[in-house]
Amino acid sequence: MTLPTLTGAMAGARETALTAPDLTVVVPTFNERDNVRPLIDALDEALAHIHWEVVFVDDDSTDGTAAAVRAISRQDSRVRCVQRVGRRGLSSAVIEGILASSAPYVAVMDGDLQHDPAILPKMYAELRTQPLDIVVGSRYVQGGGLGDWSESRGKISGMATRLAKLVVTADLADPMSGFFMITRPAFETAMRRLSGQGFKILLDLFASAPTPYRFKEIPFVFRKRMTGESKLDTMAVWEYLLLLLDKSIGRYVPVRFALFSAVGALGIGVHLLVLRATLAALGFSSAQALATIVAMTNNFLLNNFFTYRDRRLHGWRMVRGLLTFWLVCGFGAVANVGVASFVFRQNTAWWVSGLTGAAISAVWNYAASSIVTWPGNRARPTASG
Repeated sequence: MTLPTLTGAMAGARETALTAPDLTVVVPTFNERDNVRPLIDALDEALAHIHWEVVFVDDDSTDGTAAAVRAISRQDSRVRCVQRVGRRGLSSAVIEGILASSAPYVAVMDGDLQHDPAILPKMYAELRTQPLDIVVGSRYVQGGGLGDWSESRGKISGMATRLAKLVVTADLADPMSGFFMITRPAFETAMRRLSGQGFKILLDLFASAPTPYRFKEIPFVFRKRMTGESKLDTMAVWEYLLLLLDKSIGRYVPVRFALFSAVGALGIGVHLLVLRATLAALGFSSAQALATIVAMTNNFLLNNFFTYRDRRLHGWRMVRGLLTFWLVCGFGAVANVGVASFVFRQNTAWWVSGLTGAAISAVWNYAASSIVTWPGNRARPTASG
């Protein structure tokens, strides 16, 4: 029996389905369901002459964004979904989206329709025809703009751009842009150095590249968000500052350890305040015990909110985390006293002995709590579709 051959549109569809895309567009999303279909339609129109795919990396949206993407992907194989459970973050989402693709060129854009897909073909042409590693959509070159941004938001963006110059040596007008296209080899040279923190992946890439990127900026005007809400808040600013700190001192001291130590130093102040306030009423031993518990609890809450924000505990996990943190710090206190006493018995100055014990305790508390209280592999599956 002879099987019928595929002809016409059927053969073309089969060929398209079997051909790997030349361009992957990575779109990190969180609660952008209503923007999914319009964005795909805009990509389809803009990239009509390019073999492309789009990978939505969704941080477990509560509005059904992942389900909306999967419903479309059942009809359009160019559309894929990577759903992350247990973690969030724009930069890390972009990294996972790029790693989930095999295309030689990768574009990154927001899912809120504020980046114009019509610019992608020009980015693609520049990368294919010029000796470039990355093409950046810039709001701060001639022809670009911030659209209808308020004056205050424009000033914040300008300040953030100036701060970026502390870690990016390239003469990049818009290092804060979230709209760019990069070659895979250029990404791979930097990927193992990336912080993956916060929401400014372009800044992370430029600061992490072992050799300066060959780049070009092309203008674009930031468009108005059609649906949904902006994700820019106070904690986004905090994460940006952490990224700058990581790229400044991260090669010498892990930023997380620096934050953990700063919280610990603040905890000493809390301890002394509680001890002083309760000493007369409770006596030294009881006041000391209460101050210790209050200080450790304070340290746990601050670390949970700031130091380990990407692994933040909630609900009953938070209760369990507090108990394990108390246990870890209890062992740390014992180690502190034991090491300091041993060093002091070696005829070492009292202050050197004390600092040695404190250092051992700090390292132990940080290492143990990172494993026990805020484990890095905690509930971090990724679902693809």
